[in-house]
Amino acid sequence: MDLNRVDTGYEPRFDFPAHDRVPERPYLLATVPRSGSTFFSHLLWRTGCLGAPLEYLNFDPDGPYGHANASPAEQHRLWQSALRHRTSPNGVFGLKGFPLQFEALQQDNPPLLVQVLREVLRSREASRIVYLRRRDRTAHAISYARAILSGVWRKEQEDAGSGEPDYSAIAVERTARMIDQQEESWAAMFADLRITPLTIWYEDVVAKPDTAVADVASYLGVRLDPSAVVEIPSIDRQSQEGASDWAAKHDGHSP
Repeated sequence: MDLNRVDTGYEPRFDFPAHDRVPERPYLLATVPRSGSTFFSHLLWRTGCLGAPLEYLNFDPDGPYGHANASPAEQHRLWQSALRHRTSPNGVFGLKGFPLQFEALQQDNPPLLVQVLREVLRSREASRIVYLRRRDRTAHAISYARAILSGVWRKEQEDAGSGEPDYSAIAVERTARMIDQQEESWAAMFADLRITPLTIWYEDVVAKPDTAVADVASYLGVRLDPSAVVEIPSIDRQSQEGASDWAAKHDGHSP
C-alpha cells in the first residue's frame, strides 16, 4: 500500500508523552484483516486512556514498518519505541495483531516474539486480550477478497486504486478459508494460555461505538477521562457500493 501521503497514525507527532516505566496495563487487540480493526483501534486510542493499539509488529514490506523487514535489530528498536511512546499516561499499552504477524515473527525474529509475549501477556492472571470479530462471515470474506484483488485497504486509496475488481466466487471462498484459519490460530493460542478474551463484535462497534469502548475500559479496569481525549487521524469508511454488488452476485452463486 502506498500510504506515504496519508496520516496512518504511526507518525511521531501522534505519540503520547514518553513513558519511562513498563506499561502497567498492557493488552492485545487480537483480530484478523478486514474486521474493522483500524476503525475500532482508533476509537480506543482517541480516548487517551486505552493506549494506541496499532500494528507495532507489522514488518511486512508494504506495512507501516516495512523498512525493518529484514532487520531484527531495527524491529527490536521499534518495539521498544512503541512501548515508550504509545503507552497512554495512565500506563495502558495496546497492541493490535493478526496471527500472520505473530507467525512471521516466530520465523524471522523469535527472540522478539518471546519478549512481546512476556511484556504484553505476562501471566494467565494478568493477561488481557480483546478479540474483535465479525458476525457477518460472508461480508467479511467479500471485504477481504476485494481488498486483496484491488490493493485498496483504506478510504484514501480508493481514487488511486485499480478500480473495482470483478466478482470472484473463488476469491471469496479463499478468503473465507483464510479467516477461518486465522481464527483457529487465535483459538489455539487462547487455549494454550488458558485465557478467555473479551469478544467484541464489529457490528456492535458500528451500532454503539461508545458502548464498545466502555466495555473494553471496564474489562481493563480503566476509568475513561473525557479530558484525556487526543487528536488522531480520522478513519473514514470505504465505499460500500462495490461490496453490495459483490454480495448480490455472491447470493446468486450460492447453492
